[in-house]
Amino acid sequence: MSNVVLVHGAWGDGSIWQAVIAALQDEGHRVVAVQLPLTSLEEDITWTRRQIAAFDEPVTLVGHSYGGMVISGAAHHNPSVAALVYVAAYAPDESETLLALTERGARAQGRDAIRFGEDGWSTLDPDLFGEVLAADVPVTTTRVLAAVHRPTHGACFSGPSGRGAWHDLPCGYVLSTDDRMLDPGLQKWFAERTNATVTALPASHFSMVSRPGDVAAAISRMLSAGAPPEPV
Repeated sequence: MSNVVLVHGAWGDGSIWQAVIAALQDEGHRVVAVQLPLTSLEEDITWTRRQIAAFDEPVTLVGHSYGGMVISGAAHHNPSVAALVYVAAYAPDESETLLALTERGARAQGRDAIRFGEDGWSTLDPDLFGEVLAADVPVTTTRVLAAVHRPTHGACFSGPSGRGAWHDLPCGYVLSTDDRMLDPGLQKWFAERTNATVTALPASHFSMVSRPGDVAAAISRMLSAGAPPEPV
């Protein structure tokens, strides 16, 4: 039995992991999905570290999209974290921001769906939600996801990262080759820079919804990589 903490991305919540949670629980693992405030990168990292501290044994941290920024910060100098798994996610290093990292990749169609308000909060156009985030998910599901998606403050995207915890931990990367929100080429670069064990899926940005069994299997592989050695 291992401990898994799942971190959602921008505009989402922990419910996007529900099928992955069920698959991991069926394997006997303890799983918690964090509900980020989405107010700033710093506050999201603080909240995630609080969830990690609730476990009395090391955890594997899993982040989707913006959640990769969060898990990198939450794992930094944190002995309670044994491994990291990035699911179509950003893997930042010292002083990097999500906005700057995004510019390294090809322009993704998903940017056309983002709507920024004058108050600094952002949302997604519900009419474009399914097309850019979850083209391989049934329309009935994407309509629900669009209806419940949450505003995210721009401070999440502009906040600088600390040193990437991936320098010191085993990493996995679940790469979505059909992603329209986060450039697959940029995902490949993240996977290479973190020296990650890669699982490439012909999936949209929401692979945890369209391919939950495959995502859970990729996480399970990293659970053994981050486990402490057996006593002699």
